[in-house]
Parts: sequence; C-alpha cells; structure tokens
Amino acid sequence: MKTEGVSYPTGLGLSTETTISLLGQSLAEDMLGKVGFGELALWMLRQRRPTPSEVRVFESVLVALADHGFTPTAIASRLTLLSAPDSIQGAMAAGLLGGGSRFLGVTEDCGRFLAAALAEVDGPLPASPEEWDALALDVVSRAKAQKRFVPGLGHPVHKVLDPRTPALMRIAGEEGLFGPHLSLFEAIGRSHEQVLGRRLPLNGAGVCGAVLCDLGIPQEVLRGVALLSRAAGLLGQIAEEIRNPVGMDLYLHVEHNATFEPSPYPQQES
Repeated sequence: MKTEGVSYPTGLGLSTETTISLLGQSLAEDMLGKVGFGELALWMLRQRRPTPSEVRVFESVLVALADHGFTPTAIASRLTLLSAPDSIQGAMAAGLLGGGSRFLGVTEDCGRFLAAALAEVDGPLPASPEEWDALALDVVSRAKAQKRFVPGLGHPVHKVLDPRTPALMRIAGEEGLFGPHLSLFEAIGRSHEQVLGRRLPLNGAGVCGAVLCDLGIPQEVLRGVALLSRAAGLLGQIAEEIRNPVGMDLYLHVEHNATFEPSPYPQQES
C-alpha cells in the first residue's frame, strides 16, 4: 500500500503487480537474454551502463578472484557443509566470512592504498614510466618509514610471479583502461626492490584492486566485488564436495594427528 507523502528513492529495482524494472529498464523485455551477469553487476555498482571494454575488464577481475584452490575460504565452506549438509547458505556464508586481510581483502587494501597515494600527488599525475617510478619510490619509502606494509606485494604461493598479474594488465591495456591506479601499482612492482631490498611479485588480487579503482568502483565496496567473485568459486567447491567429498578426510586427518600439549599459561590456583 502506497503511503501519501512517503518516498524511498532508488536507482535500482522496482516491482509492481505486473512488472519488474531494474536500472530503469524492463527486466523481462530489456535485460533477460541480453545483459550478462558481469555487465549487470557493474551496471548496478555504478548505475551507469558499462561499455563492452569495461565489461571485459570487470569480468576478467571476477574470473581472476573466483577460485584459487584449497584456500581457507574453500576449506571453511567444505567443512561447514560436512557439519550441516542441509545448509548450503551456511557453507557459502562460512567461506565468504573468511574474506579478510590475508585472503580477498588484498583487493580492497591495495585499492585504498593506491587511491590515497594518488590523492596526495600535488599537481598533475606522472606522464612517463620514469615519473611513475619516482612516485612509486616515494610511496614505498614513506610506507617503510611508517612501518606499513605495501598491500599487494607478495603472495603465499606465487613467490616469483602471480600469473594473473600480466594477464590482467594486458587486458586493461588492450581495452584502453590502464589508468592511474594500475600505472602506480605497476611502477611499485618495478621500483620496490630499491627500498625493500628484495623483489616481491605483484599479487593478482592487488592488481584487481587497482583495476577496479580505475573502473570507478567505490573503495568502500571493493571487497564486495571480491566476495561476489568468490561466491561463484565457493559454490563450485560446494558442488564438488557433494559429488566428491573430501571434508571428512580433512577433519579426520586433523583429528587423528592432534596431540595434547600442556598449556604454556600458568594455571590459576583455586
């Protein structure tokens, strides 16, 4: 029942008894079979229809973050399904809740770090690789002086090269969307060894953060994009766990190899 004088404005979806509209379009007539899920997600995020180039880059990010093997998030989903096989939503949620600073959260952390660094630039942004390298050296040097990590440097598995990194950079370049965030991150990859004394690979999740910022995704929802992607990966993990379960083996392996060790903390006297 519509209330006189009350309004809750939205640029997203509305429904009536006979229609569903989304982003000002008829869902049934204008979108179904015509708009892909990645395009729809980016359209809803920015409330502006993306170009084909933007869709390609955005969907590349979604694919890059969807699954990375038996990560803690995947294991959490599988073990939750083992414990509660009637709760697919619980298994999905368990994996998504593990998207933090070590896994998936790097996308947000890197995007925020790069955006903050660019916001501090006094004057025009660099126009050459040499100028980007100079800015990157200053950014990394200040982070080191402040005893802060540079998000997106290093990876727990890919010690030399994260294979997603050159692919994502190439795709962004091909589509003319290699923006300032990605340019700074690429320069950090070239320059950080001079400051840190060792070479670390550019994390693919960090590249995703740079790419998403260049696409105009708000920093506040960067991790949400990573979670959107990982939801597909977790659903695949859950489907595979149903077909070919390993959760019980994981549980029993830990259970059978658990050993008792006295607590290192002194016991309180009663």
